Amino acid sequence: MTDWPIHGRISGPIVMIGFGSIGKGALPLIERHFEFDHNRLVVIDPIDVDREIAESRGYEFIKSAVTKHNYRDLLVPLLTRGGGQGFCVNLSVDTSSLAIMELCREIGALYVDTVIEPWAGFYFDKHLGPESRSNYALRETVLESRRKNPGGTTAISTCGANPGMVSWFVKQALVNLAADLGDKAPEPKTREEWAALAHRLGVKGVHIAERDTQRARDPKPRGVFVNTWSVEGFVSEGMQPAELGWGTHETWMPENGRTHKFGCGAAIYLLQPGANTRVRSWTPTPGPQYGFLVTHNESISIADYYTVRNDKGEAVYRPTCHYAYHPADDAVLSLHEMFGAGGKVQEKNHILDEHEIVDGIDELGVLLFGHAKGAYWYGSQLSIEETRDLCPYQNATGLQVSSAVLAGMVYALENPEAGILEADELDYKRCLEIQRPYLGPVVGVYTDWTPLQDRPGFFPEDIDESDPWQFRNILVR
Repeated sequence: MTDWPIHGRISGPIVMIGFGSIGKGALPLIERHFEFDHNRLVVIDPIDVDREIAESRGYEFIKSAVTKHNYRDLLVPLLTRGGGQGFCVNLSVDTSSLAIMELCREIGALYVDTVIEPWAGFYFDKHLGPESRSNYALRETVLESRRKNPGGTTAISTCGANPGMVSWFVKQALVNLAADLGDKAPEPKTREEWAALAHRLGVKGVHIAERDTQRARDPKPRGVFVNTWSVEGFVSEGMQPAELGWGTHETWMPENGRTHKFGCGAAIYLLQPGANTRVRSWTPTPGPQYGFLVTHNESISIADYYTVRNDKGEAVYRPTCHYAYHPADDAVLSLHEMFGAGGKVQEKNHILDEHEIVDGIDELGVLLFGHAKGAYWYGSQLSIEETRDLCPYQNATGLQVSSAVLAGMVYALENPEAGILEADELDYKRCLEIQRPYLGPVVGVYTDWTPLQDRPGFFPEDIDESDPWQFRNILVR
């Protein structure tokens, strides 16, 4: 495809914070799909190894960290330069998403990010307890900001592949499931109607079920953390407590599980790191698999979005929701090496680019389970081969993320006074319409698999055979 559609005009400057694997991939998409003043696009990153990519395309590159001490002085002039409405695309680590988001809304600049990121040091601060270091706590700070300042300039929080795209997949999967189960009600238009649909269909839970089969030409060296996307981002979230949206059908909680004493109440956390917590799940290519229960914002926001409450405000329905991530094999080896060394991160890291990967796909979707048809996976099966044909500077994993950023940017541009939004609240049809050309095959697959299957049976297990979809049966203990 060479005749790419222009989705809108950005009247002011564009400031991209972070130029790692996702930033490099997002830049050509911004060029391809927006009209804007190329003299007012600037990239900021403390590492300038890929500076030439930005500068060769005619853009200013500023080598600098964005910190709590300099972010106002650095960003305000850039986002207001030359008039028009600026757009901040925050794809960085170690920067406070909330602080930058609030600054953008203060000056009337549009904003999008892929994660609620804190200032540097937060994830590894030993003075903070597990609850304080959770994504639940980070999300509550954004929700509180929205409560204090409703409406206003649009800022879209956590709009990558996951969190982000997968929330749109959940809605499409529910629509598909409703049609297959003969539910004749009109398609939901409100949050309450979406929650009622999930409840009516009997969906007990949602896995963000992913299998990355991208394979490198060269084997992973010892002492190097290899991944298909940000190593810093993966390690940071992997060292946070495992978190999951907690469904109303659950009858058992792990001994090290804890509830929150504040906020929406939609999630729990475990007193162990997510990247060292395994769960049983399913995706179409491998079938049954172990995934890591890495904390993600969507685990909480999806569970919260689909909660049904009674007149007293008590939750009468909520699906369990969590990530079940099997990263690329080199990343699994890297995690094993890191945790084997007492959690000490390797001194070197490396992100596999499109030239180093010989084959494989990133199979990323949502597994809705517990309903009358068992389980239903809906998602993207994007290959490295198709990625190379579609866009430069990224692998399949990166394109799923950067194309979701594109969709979020389009939505913000088309709805510039919508306030702070989560991906669950966007128009899923519009967002998937924008993103679909970059997702490869998008498929829906039913399976009769349950977590009670494919167990060796050599030893006694503490499981609940009366309900296969209890977290008790999903958690690998």
